[in-house]
Amino acid sequence: MKIEYLGHACFRLDDQLVIDPYKDGSVPGLENLRTSAVKVICTHEHADHSGRECVEITPGECEFRIEEVPSFHDDQEGALRGPNTIFVVAKDDEKLVHLGDLGHFPNDEQLKKIADANYLLIPVGGYYTIDAEIAAKICEAANPKIIIPMHYRTSISGYPELATVDEFMKLAEEKGIAEKVKVL
Repeated sequence: MKIEYLGHACFRLDDQLVIDPYKDGSVPGLENLRTSAVKVICTHEHADHSGRECVEITPGECEFRIEEVPSFHDDQEGALRGPNTIFVVAKDDEKLVHLGDLGHFPNDEQLKKIADANYLLIPVGGYYTIDAEIAAKICEAANPKIIIPMHYRTSISGYPELATVDEFMKLAEEKGIAEKVKVL
């Protein structure tokens, strides 16, 4: 599976599927997104995750199997920020999980669906999503082969309220999972 990081929480898989494209001007520091794919999916309807119009749909059939796992954008069952969809994306024998703007530790049913993925795309910046500490605990519980942090502030982009990836990396070192982390 070819995973291309397009910024914030947006990824393109095998030039076929785009997950969570951001709308023009919605993420400070990021250039307007222009990409193409056979299919586009969004974890929720906030501007930094729902820029479908920024993805040119190309002919063809999406080869991915996609399972939607309902979750919440906060730790109060969506009362603050609404729903969030976790996407479990599979092709051949590979499984990728995109947690979107997950705002809580997954329940047992959700954890079972995201467990043992080849790739876990996880928000680590906090404030609007889970923070680094909860993200590290999810990584321990879900046991993915590769962990790809997303939804954090960098030196050139991201919301000022978000943490950088540094705190997550520190916790990953402490928990012995740092060798699985790939910062794209």
